[in-house]
Amino acid sequence: MYTINYINIFIFFFVALCLVFIMLFLTKILSIFFSKTKDIEKISAYECGFDPFEDARIKFEIHFYLIAILFIIFDLEIAFLFPWAICLSVLGIIGFLNMLLFLILLGIGFIFEWRQGALDW
Repeated sequence: MYTINYINIFIFFFVALCLVFIMLFLTKILSIFFSKTKDIEKISAYECGFDPFEDARIKFEIHFYLIAILFIIFDLEIAFLFPWAICLSVLGIIGFLNMLLFLILLGIGFIFEWRQGALDW
């Protein structure tokens, strides 16, 4: 009785699964028929159109990862602020205080990172 409501979802899932397998099969068949010898330039390392200057296993600063993580954290803050701002009239004072606490904690984290020098270039 309840499965009749989900029959469209099952059909869609089945068709999508069939298409995936058909595409995988076709690429395998086409690669067999149209494979060419490997060109030296096509299998060489690509680095902005230039030949690689040095080994790819060189050390680099972790600072770039820290900046990326900070960006993700503060980007998520914005993702939480928009729905909160829309529903603020429904949430009332408790919702306002919860978001205020959230923003204070993020501000403390931002100040901590600033003091540690993670934002200095």
